[in-house]
Amino acid sequence: MASNSKPPDYAVSFSGEPKARRFLIPRFERRSFIFQFTFITILGWAVGGIASIAIEKTIVEVLPTAVLQQNIWYALAKYFSNSVFALIFGADQALILRRYLSGWLWMFATSLGWLIANGVSAQWINYIASIAASLNKNLSAEQAVIFGLLSTIAYILSGIWLGFFQWLVLRRYTTGAWWWNFLPSISFLFISILVWLLSLVQESIPAVNRPQVVYLCEQGLTALVLGVIPAMGLCTLKRKSRPI
Repeated sequence: MASNSKPPDYAVSFSGEPKARRFLIPRFERRSFIFQFTFITILGWAVGGIASIAIEKTIVEVLPTAVLQQNIWYALAKYFSNSVFALIFGADQALILRRYLSGWLWMFATSLGWLIANGVSAQWINYIASIAASLNKNLSAEQAVIFGLLSTIAYILSGIWLGFFQWLVLRRYTTGAWWWNFLPSISFLFISILVWLLSLVQESIPAVNRPQVVYLCEQGLTALVLGVIPAMGLCTLKRKSRPI
């Protein structure tokens, strides 16, 4: 006997809207979306990182040493290379998200949010480091842990800026997305934990290649977390029937 029931993903709600379309990412697309978003985030992180390093290196080689010794010019060169990284990182994610929302808005919000979060984090960490240096003595183990913990907290909280700018885009297409303001901070928390765990086992890595291996592992774990956690978060968002 033929069944008249419809698949769950296409069941119609009382409002007349298919349940599959009540979510920003339809249920039948979530597995492939998480994989694609994570992959493109890792790719954007790698390409953006290589491009920013190459640009900064080129600027350092081209500009005279006397110019680079002026803090303002070095800061501008650093900011320009960071901007290139942020644009590539945001643009790569937008390639996947443009099927569900404005890719241009996501790229702009992610790039600007990343730059502000990175700048705020760097300022706070530098400020904490200056306080530690002003003590004019060797820090005890307890003091080193405290200052390290404060720097980590500053890094984690800076993610709110990235979350805020991305939320400004998501609120146009989804409902109840206020918690997204804190999602990047959750990602930064997981990154901090993984980097700490990596530091516990790095002694097992051969000393010859240890710096390179540790750096690549840190970058890989960072990119992975920045892909997986937001992808899972996006899958839980419910879309508006009519975007703003």
